Amino acid sequence: MKHNNIGYLFGEGIRAMFKHGFMSFAAICITVACLVIVNSFALIAYNLNLIVEDVQKETRIVVCINENYNEQEAHSVGSDINLLDNVADAKFVTRAEALENFIGDSDASLFEGLDPQSMRDQFIITLKDNGKVAETKTQLESIAGVADVYADIEVANAMATIRNVLYVASIGISAVLLIVSLIIISNTIRLAMLDRKEEIAIMKMVGATNSFIRFPFVVEGFLLGLFGSVISFFAEWGLYEVICRAIADTNMEIISLIPFADVLPVMIVVCAGAGFFIGIFGSLMSIRRFLKV
Repeated sequence: MKHNNIGYLFGEGIRAMFKHGFMSFAAICITVACLVIVNSFALIAYNLNLIVEDVQKETRIVVCINENYNEQEAHSVGSDINLLDNVADAKFVTRAEALENFIGDSDASLFEGLDPQSMRDQFIITLKDNGKVAETKTQLESIAGVADVYADIEVANAMATIRNVLYVASIGISAVLLIVSLIIISNTIRLAMLDRKEEIAIMKMVGATNSFIRFPFVVEGFLLGLFGSVISFFAEWGLYEVICRAIADTNMEIISLIPFADVLPVMIVVCAGAGFFIGIFGSLMSIRRFLKV
């Protein structure tokens, strides 16, 4: 395609977008709405995933050592514990420390005279993957010197299930909304091509190449997707900041959102990629049938 033709074809694509102003406006609005919903759900899923990870980090396995082991023997059991693949850290807790933890914030006078020897040496285990709590618990129980292992398997499994549901739901909703945007862009381009159907037929008969005919419509679809992605990005940014301020004003420590600046590069790439995909492929979906003249 000659260089002087490219400018003409770009101009044709831009003129076509403004010629079908209402449909172009509708396509951009639908694209913005879909991308805002997709991005909002993705950000919600990401923040919830971080909250779940924080909760999982608080999940600990308590390993109680045989009461007949002295402190040195109990401490040596940690070597076998650290050999397990899923163990990230094993903190040794002496009997005296275990007693202090047991008393906690309670009135110490209630436990006055309680001998630390009535407690057992312990290890507080932090896992690499909290989805493997049951498996790791079984491995810990098989280690010589381990008397009891305490782990809340149900909570760990529930956290893993929440993460999996969020992952599947975010993919499903994103896919559906992207398809909706593709269809809208496709219908807009189809309207433009219907308006120029006879012109396209004449161009084909006089020898115009498919690429020459296709290019203006691809430009139109690309511009629609581009405008939609840019507007959706700034709309999402503003909406996210409003929500962050609203949550901050409520002083809810349980819910905390990461700053938008932390995900800014990713959001730019996602919006740009989605706009490009929706615009280009949406237009190509419509063009194919009209070139079979």
